[in-house]
Amino acid sequence: MAIELSNRIKLVKPSPTLTLSAKAKEMKDSGIDVVNFGVGEPDFNTPDYIKTAAHSAIDANFTRYTANAGIIELRQAVCAKLKRDNGLDYEPKQVLVSPGAKASILNVLIAVCDHQDQVLMPSPYWVSYPYQAMLANAEPVYVPTHESDSYKLTPEALAKAISASPCAKVLILNSPNNPTGAVYTRPELEALAELCIQHKLLVISDEIYERLVYDGVKHVSIASLSKEMQERTVVVNGVSKAYAMTGWRLGYAAGPAHIIAAAGRVQEHATSCVNSITQKACVTALAEEDDSIEKMRAQFEARRDFLYTELCKLPHISCFKPQGAFYIMPNISWYLANNKQGIDDADKFCTVLLEKHHVALVAGGSFGIETNVRFSYANSMANLEKGLSRFADFLRELRG
Repeated sequence: MAIELSNRIKLVKPSPTLTLSAKAKEMKDSGIDVVNFGVGEPDFNTPDYIKTAAHSAIDANFTRYTANAGIIELRQAVCAKLKRDNGLDYEPKQVLVSPGAKASILNVLIAVCDHQDQVLMPSPYWVSYPYQAMLANAEPVYVPTHESDSYKLTPEALAKAISASPCAKVLILNSPNNPTGAVYTRPELEALAELCIQHKLLVISDEIYERLVYDGVKHVSIASLSKEMQERTVVVNGVSKAYAMTGWRLGYAAGPAHIIAAAGRVQEHATSCVNSITQKACVTALAEEDDSIEKMRAQFEARRDFLYTELCKLPHISCFKPQGAFYIMPNISWYLANNKQGIDDADKFCTVLLEKHHVALVAGGSFGIETNVRFSYANSMANLEKGLSRFADFLRELRG
């Protein structure tokens, strides 16, 4: 007789983005020319100055366990970065270095949530947030946002959600946002912060796409609004997106010392420290930055402009213009309601698109929005052009 799984894990589904990427890779490995818009991973190489630092760490035999929270030089570099870029003052004891920003969020949720606590999250949301809340034995509560509000959480929507959620303890806020590309302004954050303070919510501010903003937009951390807001915020960031270091696996959380210490205890018994070589490389990444990040950001902006312009030309497609990250989510609801192929949801749409036209997109239902699909423009311009041409061919077929 098979051992019964926990009720908690029965609620957790595989990551749709990782599943899609695996399917696309399998097709590619079999010789099919697949254009993959599914994965949230920069297509650039890690900058040379960072790789050189990693080689130096290996040559110096810096290859053993480190302190669980991260080497002191790295935590100091994180503090310096947060002061320099965000106007935030932290001490190294308020920083926890983890194997990816995903681990940072989960560590914090486990540290602060109990059974029946509720975690508020604007919808569309990043695919892992609900399952991270469940793994922390908490309940995810989805707060709808709308294209008419640029997919941003409004004070009215937050107040309504708080009123309907008597055990609300945490708000996860992601700006720049995955999957919508929305970026919150200072006044918008101030209005949300007022409610969070009033109702004693902890904010987990996921700022992993901080450096990838466009149109002259400035990223603002909600923790920077006031001392009171900083005391009830955990800032989460990392090196994966801006520094093209996804495989290096390093994120960090900065916040109130007692929460960071508790999250550190979770990490001690889960993963322990991040690998030593990555930590040394990230000291250099944060402290000795060259122009690589700005060059990548500029290319992402050019790709965003191209993809947005071309998508808006397609019949019956509406599209919000993202101001950050590297995703765009066209609304395909007309095609779901007006085709004769039985494609009545975004999952079927994406399945047929991949199998027949060899383009991989992520269905919006994975993010809590059934009417849209997500493109990642972390891809070459040549692939954007080829994939978009195939996407347009598919829409033409659906129109009959």
